Amino acid sequence: MNIDERCELAEILFPNITKTREYYEEMYPKRNLPEGAMVTRYGPSPTGSVHLGNLYSALCDMVYARQSKGVFFLRIEDTDQKRMVEGGIENITGVLNGFNILPSEGYSFGGEYGPYQQSERTEIYQTYVKDLIKQGLAYPCFMTEEELANIREEQEINKVRTGVYGIYAADRDLSLEEIKEKLSKGEEYVIRLKSPGDASKTIEVIDCIKGKMKFPEHDTDIVLLKKNGIPTYHFAHAIDDHLMHTTHVIRGDEWVSSLPLHIQLFEVLGFDKVQYAHIAPITIKDQETGAIRKLSKRKDPWAGVKFYEEGGIPIEALHLYLATITNTNFEEWYLANQDKTIEDFTFSFDKQAIGGTSFDEAKFNNICKTYFSRKTGNEVYDETFVWAKKYDEDYAKLLEENKEDMVKFLSIEKDGPRPRKDISKYSDVKEEFSYAIDSMFENENYSKYDGDKTYDVSLIREYIKNLDLDVTNEEWFNMTKEFASSHGYAASPKDYKKNPDDYKGHVGDICEAVRVMLTGRRQSPDLFSIMKILGHDRINDRIDLYEKINVLNK
Repeated sequence: MNIDERCELAEILFPNITKTREYYEEMYPKRNLPEGAMVTRYGPSPTGSVHLGNLYSALCDMVYARQSKGVFFLRIEDTDQKRMVEGGIENITGVLNGFNILPSEGYSFGGEYGPYQQSERTEIYQTYVKDLIKQGLAYPCFMTEEELANIREEQEINKVRTGVYGIYAADRDLSLEEIKEKLSKGEEYVIRLKSPGDASKTIEVIDCIKGKMKFPEHDTDIVLLKKNGIPTYHFAHAIDDHLMHTTHVIRGDEWVSSLPLHIQLFEVLGFDKVQYAHIAPITIKDQETGAIRKLSKRKDPWAGVKFYEEGGIPIEALHLYLATITNTNFEEWYLANQDKTIEDFTFSFDKQAIGGTSFDEAKFNNICKTYFSRKTGNEVYDETFVWAKKYDEDYAKLLEENKEDMVKFLSIEKDGPRPRKDISKYSDVKEEFSYAIDSMFENENYSKYDGDKTYDVSLIREYIKNLDLDVTNEEWFNMTKEFASSHGYAASPKDYKKNPDDYKGHVGDICEAVRVMLTGRRQSPDLFSIMKILGHDRINDRIDLYEKINVLNK
């Protein structure tokens, strides 16, 4: 077809498209940003729930953009209408807000380069397709699903690459008259790229993380517009990244195989190329097979964001853990700069792992526990209350009714050089500090105490009778040792170990008995601090409860 015929065809196929690509180039001018500023985008499809890998990718987008004084934006890529799920978009924005991964612009965040939802940009894509047809770089393809299936079967039999290319691109060189005839019969069509690629030639790509990579040129005539006029993802993202002036595309390495196509689309469209950074997937060791595999929402609770939301994982702790995955030198830096945040760290593509990044449950839990250990009792209470109001209303009510005591319990052992690490998520507060609220403790019936051991209630009553709560911790423990000695117990475990036959037990046994009666467990924060908060009346109530339960269980 000559230029006049191509222009006529373009008007036949897109009579309602009156704008030009120049119009949109002017509509979306170059961003006014400092030199070196990155423009990154998170482009999720609303086709299912958000998983940890999505958060990881979005966090990378955010930190690289922020540290370079650039722009991080959210674009909803919903060209695959068949796979969309109800509430999918709201879920995406809710997760980003909930985990404090906040774009500087984009869908629901505003900005001058929208709309930020691909289904609202159809006219833009059709404008660029119309231009490609005029240039002879795209064409209508009338092949049916049956014809395409037959071609694929033939290719598989002949053991050649599948797809529409070369001799398999039957409609590539249709004349204008042949196209008009098919249109007059009402035959359906898609718009395909007339690929200029040659698979026998090689292209070289420099990936920001993986470095130099080589691929065969892309030569397949992929679909640009579907029968309904909606673009494919491949085509839409190229136009959007260009018009929104994306500089760096940070995405999972499952997209590496698409690089030759995406680079070709930028070339065909006459766009400046973006820089690609393909991040390694988060992996885990399969408990059944021992094999290393990708983190799976189906198999691994850690993979789905609901685990973090409902369990109450602190956002900052999750960010810190993901940062250790993002850059191999982050953990060392953070240990030396524990008063700082990830915002103070300089991330680099050079420090990102090329291979799979293993999910380390132990490391993650330790980061979470360290986070809580640095918080005051008031801070832990406030954050737990916010979480409980959303995910556990009954517990939130109890927290509100018992705020004074809860803050006191949560403040135990917080001031020393080695603050306790017994909490890794907000739901742990309910679990670990159930004894702090009388009604919860009574309902537990000492279920946290694992063992058949029973204690001498009369001995403990005598101990409590003479207990002075207005002394220092050191004075209290000395008094406890004196009590132990006067009742046939060793004043120290060492003495008991040397001569066990000389004693009924040691001072630790008395403390253990008190701890179990007051908390329902053998381990807890500082016992004397717990007793001071409870006071004599509540201490005696709990001893009564212990005695009652043990009598009933006999």
